[in-house]
Amino acid sequence: MRDITYMQATLEALSEEMARNPAIFVMGEGIGKRGGNFNTTKGLYDLYGPERLCDTPICERGFVGLAAGAAMAGARPVIDFMFADFVLDGVGEIINQIAKIQYMSSGRLKMPVLLRGCVGIGHSAATHHSGNHYPMYAHFPGLRVVVPSTPYDAKGLLKRALTCDDPVMFLEHRSLLTVKGPVPEEEYQVDFGKASVVREGSDVTVVAIAYMVHQTLAVREQLAAEGVSVEIVDPRTVAPLDVDTILQSVRKTGRLLIIDEAFAPCGIGAEIAAQVVDRGFDDLDAPIRRLNGTHTPTPYSPPLEAAVVPNPERIAQAIRDLLEE
Repeated sequence: MRDITYMQATLEALSEEMARNPAIFVMGEGIGKRGGNFNTTKGLYDLYGPERLCDTPICERGFVGLAAGAAMAGARPVIDFMFADFVLDGVGEIINQIAKIQYMSSGRLKMPVLLRGCVGIGHSAATHHSGNHYPMYAHFPGLRVVVPSTPYDAKGLLKRALTCDDPVMFLEHRSLLTVKGPVPEEEYQVDFGKASVVREGSDVTVVAIAYMVHQTLAVREQLAAEGVSVEIVDPRTVAPLDVDTILQSVRKTGRLLIIDEAFAPCGIGAEIAAQVVDRGFDDLDAPIRRLNGTHTPTPYSPPLEAAVVPNPERIAQAIRDLLEE
């Protein structure tokens, strides 16, 4: 397999599916000739023109509502939000229309809308451009919520999103866009609700989401030198959430640490912990622990910004502390 970046992998997936399916079109700010703020549509305008690469004004609720109507009429719209914080301006359309219309129509209407945008803290983007809102969307029935951590998963999950009939929230951590990894040239998809065991281990299970997978990998060898064997599980999608794979890992290790850059209150980590306690309490040899981003608006200052997110040093110490319990 060749190594390509996360950004290249998603662009490749979108380009291939647009060539295959003329019903796919993209809407968003600057996604036409400019190719998107993060090159998410680079070169596609020259291939497909303004009817399928539709630059929009700054009116998120308007073009999200337009996408809902287009999907009901048989099209397959892709909404590119640049930063997922701006999805919030269209949340009424997303929750009350896009997420519910298949249920409300008894399945007669499909809703193949893909909503994508960057999440994550970093690059001094401050509090309007750093949101990790996937726990909020995972709360609502009717939405698939995808948070890939590798180029392989990003392409495979985007392919899956562009071929399913459900609305998908596809959230890409900004710090991962230039990360390279192996991606096959042949056709493939990654199913929703299938976690990945990134590395096997025997002493502690770490469930890490998005960029936190890479931050955990950064300390795994260091901990191995200390005699600690860490198993890393990446959920890949938080709705649906693959708890079975997490339970299998906890059955082996007896300890669980959940690492998520998003806030702890009402978060994905709380949901994972609750389900593991409910279904796998007897497998636990220690309390479940969580390591999250600080519950505060994201600072602009680089030192303060770095202080509010889990880093390799904090992750390593959290694992050591859990092993002592």
